[in-house]
Order: sequence, then structure tokens, then C-alpha cells
Amino acid sequence: MHSNNVPANPKRVKGWIFDLYPSALGEITVWIIAENGQRVRLTDRFKPKVYVSGRQDNLERLTSRFFKGKMIASWNFAYKYASATDLEKSRVLEVELKNCAHTPFFTREVLELGRYLQYQVHNCDLHGDQAYLYDHDVFPLALVEVESEGSKLKYNLLDTVESVDYQIPPLRIMRVQVDIAKKGKLANLNDSISRITVTQADKEILIDSGDEREKLLRFVEVVKEEDPDFVLTKGGDQHLFPYLARRVAVNDVLNRFILSREDVPVLARQKRGKTFFSYGRSFYRAPMRRLYGRVHLDETNTFILNECGLQGLIEIARTCRVPLHRASRSSIGSSMSSLQFYQAIKNDVLIPRNKSIPEAFKSAYELLVADRGGFVYEPKVGIHDHVGELDFAAMYPSLMVRYNISAETVLCKCCPNSRLRIPELNYHVCERREGIVPKALRVALSKRLLYKRLRAESKDSFLREIYDKRQAALKWILVTCFGYLGYKNAKFGTVDGHIGVCALGRDAFLRAARKAESRGFNVVHGIVDSLWLKKEDATNEEYLGLCREVSEEINVPLNFEGRYKWIVFLPSRLHPRVGVLNRYYGVFEGGKIKTRGLEVRRRDTPKFIYDAQMEMVEVLASANNSKEFVDKIPQALDVVCKYRQRLLNGEIPVWDLVVTKHLSKDPKRYKQKVSQVIAAQQLIDEGARISAGQNLRFVYTSAENKRYERRVKAEELIEENTVFDVKKYLKLLYVAAANLLSPFGYSDKSIQDYALL
Repeated sequence: MHSNNVPANPKRVKGWIFDLYPSALGEITVWIIAENGQRVRLTDRFKPKVYVSGRQDNLERLTSRFFKGKMIASWNFAYKYASATDLEKSRVLEVELKNCAHTPFFTREVLELGRYLQYQVHNCDLHGDQAYLYDHDVFPLALVEVESEGSKLKYNLLDTVESVDYQIPPLRIMRVQVDIAKKGKLANLNDSISRITVTQADKEILIDSGDEREKLLRFVEVVKEEDPDFVLTKGGDQHLFPYLARRVAVNDVLNRFILSREDVPVLARQKRGKTFFSYGRSFYRAPMRRLYGRVHLDETNTFILNECGLQGLIEIARTCRVPLHRASRSSIGSSMSSLQFYQAIKNDVLIPRNKSIPEAFKSAYELLVADRGGFVYEPKVGIHDHVGELDFAAMYPSLMVRYNISAETVLCKCCPNSRLRIPELNYHVCERREGIVPKALRVALSKRLLYKRLRAESKDSFLREIYDKRQAALKWILVTCFGYLGYKNAKFGTVDGHIGVCALGRDAFLRAARKAESRGFNVVHGIVDSLWLKKEDATNEEYLGLCREVSEEINVPLNFEGRYKWIVFLPSRLHPRVGVLNRYYGVFEGGKIKTRGLEVRRRDTPKFIYDAQMEMVEVLASANNSKEFVDKIPQALDVVCKYRQRLLNGEIPVWDLVVTKHLSKDPKRYKQKVSQVIAAQQLIDEGARISAGQNLRFVYTSAENKRYERRVKAEELIEENTVFDVKKYLKLLYVAAANLLSPFGYSDKSIQDYALL
């Protein structure tokens, strides 16, 4: 039992910032995990600042209205860079609001007063907790010494964002699972609770006795006694918290159902999630269900936690200065934007409400030259022995930092004669100041390189895993930064910078390829920032020497990933003689298998197909060269026969046949009754809410049935006696096998014939 919370605002406390949020009017609550293990609640007076720019006479007239403003605590004139491209600071209005919640109302009022033409409002999109972190130059899980001086807090930061060997306090993690006594096929808000299972550390508590009211109140007691920092759920945002709120209301214990450290009951309002588009794909995000003083993590509504674990989440929160609950649910682009916002504020640059930096005019010829993307060498289809793989380490982020690529630096007004030029385009880049984007990226780039070095040097497997999770989290920041540079809503993005980075990347890539060819290597395949090279009897030292030469010449690290025993570059399914850029598989000399573009890499692949294809690859991986590979093909085909027979014998559980498909738009907007739409309609008929951007999981029951509703069955409706479509899954099995062996003359039809022998 943990009952070590202490009263708010002790005079001095040393520990880690865990959670923070606006609470009372003009107040921020901050929770500290103290060195002695206590969870300490502090409060601080905080009034967010918003800035207004425009013509000076218009600003003067605007101030006359501020005396009547109920939302305004104070105002003054200040000097800031109103735009990132400005060379000199401007006189702007600095308005201090009484409360964080007033910001959107104040923003709309000012814009309407100026008819959306006279005034620009800045720093108005910042969440109150993030603005507080920026203002005090602290970050989540930073080690601090805090002094309470009346109603204000004073921080002594004992940590840095740049640190890679930081310590985090022992964190209490509770996992919650609620079993529902379903009356229909799907659980709904009117079904009662069957039992609640709570797991923390090695302790499991089962709450299954008494009526529903007693179960709910016992759950509250357990949470209070165990006092977790993180509460982990599956579906908490979309399903569990609204369900619990409903059961609490039914049992009339609304005011007593408190899961936060703060004395705030759980109120899961009936609000819909958001469907948004990114890189041409729709995504769905459930509404966030917040706890106060604790952090609720929904494992079905977080990308970074699933990809990089808790260590990765903490790394993103610290580096990007995003509160933990929001960092777990934000897109990587949003987290990276926070990093840029902090840098802008430190540079006295105001954050625009909307992206305001236009693209430079280009003629048709200039567009033809500029808009070309990355460079590729088409792969030579088939199997190759002893090919070496070379990868540029974070090529685009490195180029953005080295060449100072940012919205305010590319084609800047101050350095038309700059010596820093982008090849092919001849764009000039600022030499007088470092841009916001490269400044922000420099932290993530240098930290990731350090983590990778520490991972390689450490002999402690536990530390190696920590370093790996942290570098993987930063990798996502670096992967996203280039695409975000050209994103229409990126506050400090620039299309000219985006195409400039492409030009720099093409130049670096071609110079590396030419250097390799001058050393006697043949380029077997190349794509944007990776090269596959072959040279008879080349040693690893020759590859490493080439990497050193290229790295010194281009000033972007080129790494030797290793040499393959063999690698197979796969063709297009429609055009067998044409290679596909990112479809291959192979085995390094050390035994590590690498696959791209296969079923085993796809998230929609059923476990049955994944297991079969992976076992085939593992059989082929025992070959040391192309000749042995060909000799192993019959053994790989025997794997197909084995899985075929297991399917026919009924040995494959129906759950291993579940397929995942993405719902790119609202089910009603589909003209064709594709599988995921049928599954969606089945769930809607049972009372479920389905939105565009969600993934639907189902099994094929009769894939070619004229009655489309019988073709699939949604996962939630599957029963033990559900009959699946054997013919459909056999076809998927043969196609997966053919995808591996197509360069050797095998098709799904020939593999089917082999299996029937």
C-alpha cells in the first residue's frame, strides 16, 4: 500500500516533474515524484501570454478595448520577431490572460475585431501545460529542486534535455482490465461489470465479489491504496472510461468514483474521436480520457508506446517538452512541432496561428528541375551473393542541420550572395543565423547518435535495451522531420526547403555511388539513402574504408550495415521483369534475417500466413549462397504443404486467421462492399460506433458468396464454432509463398499444384 502523498506546496522539494495541468483560475498544478518516493502536489500562479501584431495605429486602437476585457490580466508592448523570416524585431502587443482556457476566446475576439485582416495573433495554439514548460524552461521527468515562494514556484533545474544518462524515478505501473457481462453479441454501456482485474508489479487483485456498486467502490479503494503513476488500459479512451462512467452513474456513485490523485471524479463525456489524414492515409484517434496526478495510457490509442515502450515515450516527452499523457497520443509531427515551438520562443520568434511563409514562384522548367524527390537505382531482380549494404545515418535530418535548412533560411532576404548553395536549384541559404528547424533537430540528431554508440559499447543487456528504445523514439522524430518540412500546416515548414533537401540528398547519394564505382563496386540497388554494392572478394574493411571516404567527403555519416550471404530482390507482381524498390529479403553473414515488402512485414497479415512465410524464410536462411538457396527451395515448399494440411485438418485456431484492413473513409461512402465495410456494417448493426481511419479485424467465412454479408465475420462476433473459408486462406498461403519464390519461376498456381501432389 502506498499512502505517501504529502500536502500541497511544501517549502522545498527535490524530485522529478511527473504531471501538470491548469487547475484553478490562473493556476497550474504540478505533481513531483520526490527523491524519497513521495508524490507531492504543488500549485503555481501562471498566466499565459498571447501576442498580437499588425499596423501600429491599429494596435493602439485595439488597446483601448482591453480595459473592458474580462479575460485580460495585463498588457504591454514588446519587441519580437513577428515572423520567422523577419530580420528585425517588431513592436507587438503582449497580452497576459487570466486563465489558459481564455486563449481561444481571446484569439477569436481579436480576429473578429480586425475582420481577420488587421491583426495576427501569435502563440495562441499552445496548450497551457506546454506553455508553462516552455516558460519555466523545464520538461516532463526533469530532475528539479522546487522552492515555494508564496503562490509562485521557483525551479532549479538539475537536468538537461541533452542528457543521455538521466535517471528516472521508480514508477508504479498499474494495468486494469474490466470484464463485462455481455447480454448481446457486443458489450454495451447497459451491460453490468462481471469483474475487474488490477495488476501492479507482481501483485494481482481480482474484484469479483459483491454487487456492481461494491465492485466500483472497491476498485477506487485499490487504486488509492496502490497509488499508481501510470494506469494502463486497452481501449480506455474509446470504450472503457465511457463504460465505467455509465456504470458509475447507474449505481449513483459518481462523486465517489475518483481514480486521479486529484479529487476529481471520472467524467467520460460522450465525445467522438477525430479522423485525420497524414501521408495520404486516414487515421482515427479516440478522444483522450485524462487522469490528474496520474497518467492514463491507452495501449490501443498510442503509437510511440507500442513502437518504443515506456522508455521511448519518456524520451519523446523529455526531448520535445510534451506532457506524458499527450506525448503518448500525439502524432510524431505534433511532438516535433513542440520542439520547434520551444526553440522559436527561445529565439524571440512568435509562433503563427497559421503557416504564413509562401512558396517562391517557379517557372515550369524550375518546377521540373526542383520537384524530383529522391534518387533510386532500380534493383537487379533475382538472387545475389555477398552483397554489402550501406546506409546513410539520418541522411535528410543531417543535411537539414548541416545546410541550415529552415523556412527563414532558404532564399533568405539577408544573404542573396551566400556561399551556401543548394545544388541543381542554386538556392542560397542564410549564413547569418541558424534556423529554428536545424536548431531543434540538432538535439534529437546528436542524442540518437550517442544512444546508438552507448548501445554498441554497453555490455549490460538491460541498458542496451533502454538505449535502443530511446534511439528508436528519436528515430521517428528524425524520420518525420523531412516530410513535415513540406507539410501544409507546419508552422515553420517550407516547400522550398523541402525540395532543397531532396536536391541535397540526390547529390550526396550520387556522389557516394560514383565513389563506390570508382573503387570497383557495382551498384546492385539503391534507394534514397541506402546502397547495395557488390565486388568480388571484397573484404569488410574495403566496405568500411569506402564509408569513411564518403563520410569525410559528404559530411554525412555512411554506415556499413553488413554483408549478405545472399539477398533476393523481388519483381513486380504485374511486371515480372521490373524490380520493386522496397521488396526484398536476405540473410547477413552473421545470420540476421532482413525482409521488406513481404507479408511478414505487413500489419494486416493473419498469424497463419505470417507463421508460414516466416518459416519458409528461416528454411532458406540456412543456405550460405545462391546455389544452396536453390537446393533449399523444395524444403521451403514442404512448409507450404505442412501449413496447408494443418488448415485442412482444422488445427489452425480461428483467431490465427483474423485479417486486419483499414477503413479509409466512412462505411456509408464506399460504393463497393469490400471486406472491411462488411465487417464495419456488422458491428454497426450490433450498436458499435465505427469511424473512418479505424482498422477492422475479421475472418473470411465465405469470400465469394453472392450474399456479401456472409463473406466475412467481424472479430468481435467470432465464436468458437465460426466456420472459415478454407479455399480463401489456402489462396493467401500460395500467394505468400509465390511472393518469396517468384524470381525462380514459381507462381501461386504452380505452388498450389506442388502442394496437391
